[in-house]
Amino acid sequence: MTASQGVALRELTGPMTLRELAERMSCEPSNATFVADRLEEQGYLERHPHPGNRRAKQLVLTSAGAELRERLLDLLSKDSPLAPLSPEEQDALQHLLARAVVH
Repeated sequence: MTASQGVALRELTGPMTLRELAERMSCEPSNATFVADRLEEQGYLERHPHPGNRRAKQLVLTSAGAELRERLLDLLSKDSPLAPLSPEEQDALQHLLARAVVH
């Protein structure tokens, strides 16, 4: 698995378009397309018709992709400097950091 594939899996929190994934990955849509293509070839991702836009596709994790995402998230959280914080404290920190970046 490449670093970009790991980032894509981390960001795929639910069905989303390639454009949405690219925004979350902070990359160009063409790069997100390349990553999504590889994940699809490996059986971790499927493209489904978008319910509200017939020109768009939604990226959806397969069951194998969802399992891999969970393992990835578990690995990323081990030995994290944020591990001592409770989930509520981590959410609060994320909220505060997001506010600081916007302002």
